[in-house]
Amino acid sequence: MCGFTGFISANNNQHLEYADVITSMSNSLEHRGPDGSGVWVDASLGICLGHRRLAVLDISDAGKQPMISSDGRYILAFNGEIYNHLTIRKLLEAENNFNVCWKGSSDTETLLGAITHWGFAKTLEMLVGMFAFSLWDQQTKIMFLARDRLGEKPLYWGWVNNSFVFASELKAIKAYPSFNNSIDRNALKQYLRFNYVPSPLSIYHDISKLEAGHYLQFDYNDLDERKIRIVPYWSLSQTILQSKDNKIHDHKEGLIAVKDQLQQSIGQQMLSDVPLGAFLSGGIDSSLIVALMQEQSSSQIKTFTIGFDDTHFDESPHARAVAQHLNTDHTELLVTSRDALDLIPQLPTIYDEPFADSSQIPTYFVCKAAKSSVTVALSGDAGDEIFGGYNRYFWGPRIWSKISWLPYKGRQILGNSLKTLSVDQWNKIGFVMNKLIAGSGGIASLGDKIHKLSARLESVNTFDELYLSLVTEWKDPSSLVKETIYSPDDIILSIHDMPASEIDFEGQASAMMYLDTLSYLPDDILCKVDRAAMANSLETRSPFLDHRLIELAWRLPESMKLNNKIGKLPLRKILDEYVPSKLIDRPKAGFGIPVGDWLRGPLKSWAEELLDPSRLDAEGYFQSQPITEIWQQHLSGRHDWTPKLWSILMFQAWLENQ
Repeated sequence: MCGFTGFISANNNQHLEYADVITSMSNSLEHRGPDGSGVWVDASLGICLGHRRLAVLDISDAGKQPMISSDGRYILAFNGEIYNHLTIRKLLEAENNFNVCWKGSSDTETLLGAITHWGFAKTLEMLVGMFAFSLWDQQTKIMFLARDRLGEKPLYWGWVNNSFVFASELKAIKAYPSFNNSIDRNALKQYLRFNYVPSPLSIYHDISKLEAGHYLQFDYNDLDERKIRIVPYWSLSQTILQSKDNKIHDHKEGLIAVKDQLQQSIGQQMLSDVPLGAFLSGGIDSSLIVALMQEQSSSQIKTFTIGFDDTHFDESPHARAVAQHLNTDHTELLVTSRDALDLIPQLPTIYDEPFADSSQIPTYFVCKAAKSSVTVALSGDAGDEIFGGYNRYFWGPRIWSKISWLPYKGRQILGNSLKTLSVDQWNKIGFVMNKLIAGSGGIASLGDKIHKLSARLESVNTFDELYLSLVTEWKDPSSLVKETIYSPDDIILSIHDMPASEIDFEGQASAMMYLDTLSYLPDDILCKVDRAAMANSLETRSPFLDHRLIELAWRLPESMKLNNKIGKLPLRKILDEYVPSKLIDRPKAGFGIPVGDWLRGPLKSWAEELLDPSRLDAEGYFQSQPITEIWQQHLSGRHDWTPKLWSILMFQAWLENQ
């Protein structure tokens, strides 16, 4: 895991001190690569590459970057890991006309050797791994940028003062001289909708994210015309369409195939020249990863979790029980509310652009815990999206089955009727009903849930619209963001692949899994983990993101992945071989913290300063009145507006750091 950056200077700006510029840009990524740095400069063309190294494979100087191919044609700056690079080396060495003499054992050198021998496009299709890289071809004068199939590694590109720039993180692009790109208000609008900026947008005009499964090709001679070619080399929709003719209908066969592929993926991802461990929450995904790691290891696997001083959010006892059963070398880091509050001011710097998934806080701390002992940690990320683990995959289709028979007007009337009772009145009803039925403390925040449901009923006309409403925080961000020039219907969702409505899915849950894999997974989950890990100079790897496993998962019928109220059926069955179900079976919980309570308590003064109406009006990005309204409702305890408020606060905190 590393970080890289580069640029092609407009009109060969001779006034730039190229080495100083690229060094400054590269140094802004030091947290991604504290083990070394390097730059490559062609002053005659105004082309520079910079790299920061986190040494994982071949920690000797033979793995330094930017790396030049043995024939001198290519210069490569690479971030990530190629898990099958040893296999690729063997294939290369078996070819008669392959004459590269290896200098070391890094996957970077393997990648260069493959490109030299097979070419860029063929090599890209052969890679198994997580990666983003830039490749300069000195012979054709073409720059290539590429990103892995699922978007595990980040890559931004765009234009600053007519120069072509790119980097692993925005902070390196902002270090380019005279950066003055303005905030893209349409991107801001999409951020408020999803709590992240969806690809290919970034928060800045003229800067984009390269989408997962794509590469970019840029000819040096087209610099003035800004001609960019972006090409998909892997498509989830095509994977799904191809799987229809190759379905696995036998449950036993499917289970064996999933287990075999997971074991292979984990085995490849355990390759490391530095200490390696795993995150362990005690849930299905991380427990299965750790169990299969321990099975393949002759020594105890190091596992890491965090505990909270608030017992409502503390899942460390579950992780501890699984660790004891699997006999791992387990570490727990106790995180206090004070620790979390102290981290919040650092979030804008860590995430570079507005990002409002509050589980970013515990994710940072579990990465910090792991870094205390290892440099690489495996995680269970993507198990939910690939095998059907989110609750919305169950109750989304259920809601639709109950309301879809109603005409659109009927759904609007039903939605309006639910709001005739206030939030407080619904809360009282929920409390009384639950007391009578279960004798417990009531249904938490029933009023908020009913009012959110009513808003969805009023606005959805198709199942696709229902899905969008389920992943939306601010329903109409155009009414909140000032000076937007796009209509409220201009929504960025899975822009780079086939619309879900054009694919004949087996069930509505599968359609939701498809959309989550295209957008929520790379732009929220993987972004969250990458930045949190890199802020701690830790490499994370996720076996569930192996594209071979994803292609296999789509060959399984939906009924083999989830049914009734139970998801991830293959993963559960495999895990049963290693861990008793009593240690795992419990309601699904998010990686949460009591942000809403903190906003009423220790974070109140911080939030009030950022949400001050006069400040909002002066900055000119938001209409202050609706924000002030929900802030007062939240403070009163009548509503829980945590996600909405957190999105505004994270933008405001980010803006303050610009």
